Amino acid sequence: MLNIAVMGHGVVGSGVLEVFYKNRASMERKANKEMDIKYVLDLREFSDLPYADKFIKDFELIVNDPEISIVVEVMGGLDPAFTYVKRCLEAGKSVVTSNKELVAAKGAELLKVANEHDVNFFFEASVGGGIPIIRPLHACLVANEIDEIAGILNGTTNFILTKMIREQMSFTDALALAQKLGYAERNPAADVEGHDACRKICILASLAFGKHVYPDEVYTEGITELTLEDVEYAKNWGGVIKLIGRAKRLPDGKVAAMVSPAFVSSDSQLSSVDDVFNAVLVRGDATGDVVFYGKGAGKLPTASAVVADIVDAAKAEHSSTSLRWEDNPAHNTVTDYLDAEVSMYVRIGYDNFDKATKVIGDLFGEIKPIYRSGIDDEFAFISPVLTEREVSQKLEQVAEKGLQVLGKVRVLGY
Repeated sequence: MLNIAVMGHGVVGSGVLEVFYKNRASMERKANKEMDIKYVLDLREFSDLPYADKFIKDFELIVNDPEISIVVEVMGGLDPAFTYVKRCLEAGKSVVTSNKELVAAKGAELLKVANEHDVNFFFEASVGGGIPIIRPLHACLVANEIDEIAGILNGTTNFILTKMIREQMSFTDALALAQKLGYAERNPAADVEGHDACRKICILASLAFGKHVYPDEVYTEGITELTLEDVEYAKNWGGVIKLIGRAKRLPDGKVAAMVSPAFVSSDSQLSSVDDVFNAVLVRGDATGDVVFYGKGAGKLPTASAVVADIVDAAKAEHSSTSLRWEDNPAHNTVTDYLDAEVSMYVRIGYDNFDKATKVIGDLFGEIKPIYRSGIDDEFAFISPVLTEREVSQKLEQVAEKGLQVLGKVRVLGY
């Protein structure tokens, strides 16, 4: 009998128990082993559940029990999750987690510990919920050099943007609806300010490019400043606005990475990814573009990925040789985002149209204007390709010349 411990019984943890017991026979057949969950660690009481007798409050029971082979960490956060996970690995137990904050901050260290003790640290559920993306990156696409990864990595922000695009709902109203439906937390900062997407693109970039990319290296911009005017200009341009996390391997071995809203053309596969769905585009040198699509969050989709990792950990005889990357204590893998080249959508408010167009023309040269019907005090344009630093400097000059910079969004070619 292979015994499992689950740490945490929140939304994902309860989903893991549900999926495990629902599909236990199938899992045991695929793993060729009998399995059971021996402990569920949580400080709360759940006396009305059929597995109420499995609840414990003392982590030491798990780490010191030689019968426990696999530990599932679904508590979230760094403390005490990091300490618990590291101790379990050091005790010779494989660990499965959905904790993106943990993997983004400590992934390289924990993978090294797992390798040293010939066990596994699996985290398929940390990116994309039920979408398989971690395993394809280090197994199915192993014949490729991955050049670039980009995607819609946060279901909450994608739901909000979908409501703004389809129903002309303001950001505030769309966020309130997302909270009412349970898609957004009471404090939605991690989602709407881009931090969740940042952690996910760091995990994907670390795995694809072989060196740890830390969240504090990645310039991150959320969707809180977007307006319905920006949404309409995007439509008139020929696309939509999406929050995109992206990372690209550069010739010198460095990585260009960013999370930000972006204009995405209607021709892009990413433009039609709506509501709480996620999509990850992987650009390989042999495959070209491959897109992984599905529900990026939620109790059962995430639990599905966790349970799949349990089966893989049960089948594994040794530590994975492909699921790993080098640590980077200097936190210098990512290049300065200001050096990146970009084309930018800019929205300008003015009192005098002729003056405004002259100022913009003198500063930016050849632009592609975008208009909204019935509006005579603002216009928008797509800039030529410049570095982020040059765009920022020019926009400072625009403001100095008495024009209002009402908004800006990067234009991407995915």
